[in-house]
Amino acid sequence: MDYSRVSACAQMPPLHDRLAHEVDSQRPGSWRTALLLVALAALVIITPMIFLGNAAGHDFQSHLASWMEMAAQWRQGNILPRWAEWSNWGFGEPRFIFYPPASWIFGAALGSVMPWRLVPGTLIFVAVVIAGMTMWTFARRWLTEMQSYIAAVFFAVNPYHLVMIYYRSDFAELLASALFPLMVLGAISAIREGWRRIPLLAIVLGGIWLLNAPAAVVAMYALVLLLVVGCVLRQSLRPLIYGAIALAGGLGLAAFYILPAAWEQRWVQIANAVEGRFIAERNLLFAQIYYANRPGIQSFNWKVSGVAVGVIVATATAIFFCRRYIRAWAELWWLLLALACASSFLMLPPSAFLWRHLPKLRFLQFPWRWLMPLDFALAFFVAAAISKIRVIWLFVVMLGLVLAAAAIVRDTHWESQSVPFVAEEIRSGHGYRGIAEFTPLNAHVGEHYEDHPLITTLEPKDGSSDRLQLNIEEWTAERRVFSAHTAAAVTPVLHLLNYPAWEVRIDGQSTPSKSYPETGQLAVPLDKGSHQVEVRFRRTWDRTAGGVISVLSVVALILATIYTRRRAATTTVES
Repeated sequence: MDYSRVSACAQMPPLHDRLAHEVDSQRPGSWRTALLLVALAALVIITPMIFLGNAAGHDFQSHLASWMEMAAQWRQGNILPRWAEWSNWGFGEPRFIFYPPASWIFGAALGSVMPWRLVPGTLIFVAVVIAGMTMWTFARRWLTEMQSYIAAVFFAVNPYHLVMIYYRSDFAELLASALFPLMVLGAISAIREGWRRIPLLAIVLGGIWLLNAPAAVVAMYALVLLLVVGCVLRQSLRPLIYGAIALAGGLGLAAFYILPAAWEQRWVQIANAVEGRFIAERNLLFAQIYYANRPGIQSFNWKVSGVAVGVIVATATAIFFCRRYIRAWAELWWLLLALACASSFLMLPPSAFLWRHLPKLRFLQFPWRWLMPLDFALAFFVAAAISKIRVIWLFVVMLGLVLAAAAIVRDTHWESQSVPFVAEEIRSGHGYRGIAEFTPLNAHVGEHYEDHPLITTLEPKDGSSDRLQLNIEEWTAERRVFSAHTAAAVTPVLHLLNYPAWEVRIDGQSTPSKSYPETGQLAVPLDKGSHQVEVRFRRTWDRTAGGVISVLSVVALILATIYTRRRAATTTVES
């Protein structure tokens, strides 16, 4: 390949970039049209929920419980909860430390102003609209007005979004996917414009990290790929330097989540996230052989593998029809082609060695998560190819999408009982099932402990423990206070899993906590006499450091934005 010619073309402003901006200047209301179209598409997606109930996918109850838990803790005064009080049947877990907070906050906020049964559909509607508008923002820079609308709608209702909505109920990943077009736009802008676009890219990367960690891993690898290709096309390392600065800024913005999640992994059973059915190599396309005795997993793998193959074929076809744009787009063409090819390859069995060796890639768990960037490329290339595809073929494609969507809707598990069920589990104090990888080390809690009292006792067995008198003064998510009077030394055991962040104070003095070996519950050794006991979820150094880094990153990005804008204004005046 003659890279000098490609590089020369890459320096030129794309023809469609100029045309799109001219159209936008003539049609200032075009964004309203785009918003209307994607809103209608989002309405179509949630319409079945009005009549059939919520689409209860794999993660539905987990997300629902977290929203309700966070809303309940807000009423306790915890603005940013860390400990999920009612998880593991009331024994709790540090769920909110390890799962990005943005989607929980959004779901809890919606549940605070509307009935909980409406929250899933509302969140889906908002996420789909955001996805469509970010795609329109990207596409309008290279495509015509009509093509931009098509790209927006197509990405909003792309096959992987339908899988997330109807089969998986992964609301956090859906929200993160909605920001992916802005990440690609930020990367390309950083490659072409340098320092000016670093703040935009950093903010988007930080937003994706705060929404969904697996989607953030996809975004990180996709960004690195785009930057490397940009360096090759421009025959310069500058794109990689700009991208590295933006990447550092994005990680810095989300450091208040990332640093504690990374550091405190040693305190939980995080290995469960990459074992068994979560091993990436066992979830490559058509890997049903690993689940011969798990018909449910096997069936879903068939479905998502079929969707992935269809998307790969459709993307390749759209790219073929767009080959005439190679010279006009130059840089954009090769960047999106590389993204599409890499995304496709990472879902196929030959990529298994990459999943074993690339850093943190295995935490994606499911290789078909690369459908997120692949569907982005598909939406763009399909919209661009519209002018070259006959109307009859466009009709065939749309009919195929409608039939596929109808099949997915028909195959979805619809129900209306999860919302009142989870709400009652929390209201009654019964609690709900926890997430295995977020359970503290050496904790073993099963459903047979669900009726365990708030405080029980261990040794001695001479009857002295029966004379223990307890008065529970406060029992909230992150603070437990009680007074105790005992005639002999005794060890009360709380209905609470021990975790290094729990600080135990007996009569005002900090005391090392113990764990009950059978369950991992927090145990508080008490001597004979009267005692005041406080158990508080303290702020660890990693959370403090993460917060400081995030604040400094915000300040740095604000200053960088001011500097780049002033520099751009000065350059404009001088020219």
